[in-house]
Amino acid sequence: MTVLTKKKVLNVIKLLEEMYPEAGSELKYDSIFQLLVAVVLSAQATDKSVNLVTKELFAKYPDAESIAVIEEEELQRIIKSIGLYKTKSKNIVRLARIINDKYNGEVPGDYDKLIQLPGVGRKTANVVLANGFGVQRIAVDTHVFRVANRIGIVDEQNVLKTELSLMKVVPEEKWISLHHCLIWHGRRVCEARRPRCSDCRLNEICLYAKNKTKKAL
Repeated sequence: MTVLTKKKVLNVIKLLEEMYPEAGSELKYDSIFQLLVAVVLSAQATDKSVNLVTKELFAKYPDAESIAVIEEEELQRIIKSIGLYKTKSKNIVRLARIINDKYNGEVPGDYDKLIQLPGVGRKTANVVLANGFGVQRIAVDTHVFRVANRIGIVDEQNVLKTELSLMKVVPEEKWISLHHCLIWHGRRVCEARRPRCSDCRLNEICLYAKNKTKKAL
């Protein structure tokens, strides 16, 4: 599949920002540490389900210092409704202890330091840097991967290549904005199994929609 021209990519970004002017993280948090924990919990889980458990979690244990001293079983009890809760509990307690002991309770705003934390990979680090520190990053989750490739902004076969290609074709000052817009579009219109192309303002640009129309003829 070919990819869109630079001009069309910029038009896609413009349209998405018009469609989703309020686009942003749908996770609920009051600090960068809480953001980090919420993003770790969100792996293979919906933001809605994460927000349900973090409401109790952050009310009782709002920071690295408080989580660092609890038993994993206590954390498991609170987040049990989330997938992979045992592994996530272990990672969150461990990363809280590291942040509390090594970084004086403050989440480091450095990519290399973030990915050294238990349970923190490339996507999580990018989300924290973008939403917590305002650093322009494109975090590629399943929605961003699916929608960016469907539209034709990029044409890649995996998450890492998608991220690197997006960084090349999208103006840096638009990285955070596009990340959120693609997620919102993926949740609201460009769904995985049944994308609603007929309701989409991008259907005259989107390569997936154009190909779908050709097949229908």
